[in-house]
Amino acid sequence: MARSFTDEIKYQWKYGGMHIKLIGVNLAVFLFISILAVFGNLAVKGPENPVLPFIQEVFTLHGDIKGFLTHPWGLFTSIFSHFELLHFFFNMLFLYFIAPFFFQYFSNDRMLYTYVLGGLFGGIFQIIAYSTFPALQGTQTFVVGASGSVMAIFMAAAFFRPMAEVMLFGTIRVKMIIIAGVFILLDIIRMGSMDNVAHFAHLGGIAFGILSIQKIHSKNNIVNWTQTTVQNIKKSLKGEPQLKVKKGGTKKKKYDTASDEDYNRFKKERQKEIDAILDKISKSGYDSLTKKEKQILFDQSKNNG
Repeated sequence: MARSFTDEIKYQWKYGGMHIKLIGVNLAVFLFISILAVFGNLAVKGPENPVLPFIQEVFTLHGDIKGFLTHPWGLFTSIFSHFELLHFFFNMLFLYFIAPFFFQYFSNDRMLYTYVLGGLFGGIFQIIAYSTFPALQGTQTFVVGASGSVMAIFMAAAFFRPMAEVMLFGTIRVKMIIIAGVFILLDIIRMGSMDNVAHFAHLGGIAFGILSIQKIHSKNNIVNWTQTTVQNIKKSLKGEPQLKVKKGGTKKKKYDTASDEDYNRFKKERQKEIDAILDKISKSGYDSLTKKEKQILFDQSKNNG
C-alpha cells in the first residue's frame, strides 16, 4: 500500500538519514523566513520591509567583529538559513547527493557534528577574514547559508577516500580528490572578488572537513572529542556518571607478563583484527560494526591516543 504524502514525510523523517533531517530543518527555516518577508511586504506601502531588520538580527552572521560580538547566535543560526530559493535549492541538492557517499564510511551522528562544526568553522574563517584583510575591514556583511557545512561533509568523505570514484553527470568517472581540488581552487581564486559569495566560509568548511578525519579513530579527533564532551554535558545535566577515558591503570592485560614471542604474536593478531575492521568500515560504514568490533577499535584508539 502506497503511503500518503504526509505519511511519506513522517517516514523519511523517522527512518531517513541525517541528511533528510538537516534538509528538513533548513526547509523549515527557509519557509519561516520567506513567510515573514511576505507579510512584511504586505504590512506597509513602500520599498522598506519592516521585518527585514529582524530577520538580519536573528538569522545572519555579522561578519565584522563588532557585529559578531553583539549577535553571537548568528554563528549558529546562519548555517540553517537561506534568503533566496536558488541558494537553498543548490545547497540542499548538493547535500542530498553527497550523503550516500559520506554514509559509506561514517555514521548519522558524525554527519550532524560535521555539519554543525563545519558551519561554525566557516563562520569563524569569515570573521577572521573581515578583520584581517584591509579591503574587507570596515565593511558590514551578513552571511547566511549552509555552504560551509555542506563543504565540510563533502571534504571529509573526499579526503577520507580520495581515490574513490563517482560518476559525474552519470557518465564521467572522476576521483573524489579531483572534484574536491576543483572546489578548493575555485574558492581560492574567487575569494578576492566581490561576487556576494562567502568564499572564506567555504574555505573554513573545507578546512574543518579535512581536519575532521585526522586521527579519526583517536579520542583526540575533533569530532570524537566534541561528541564525548556533548555526551558528558548531557549526562551531567541528568546527574548521570560521565564518560571517561583512562590511560594506563592497574588492571593487567594478558600480554603484560608474556614473553616477547607471545607479545609479538598477540600484536600481529590484533593488527589483523584492526585492519579487517577498517576494511569493513570502508565498505559498509562505521554503523555496520558489531559492538565487539567497536570496542576493539576504541581500545586501539586509547593505546594510540
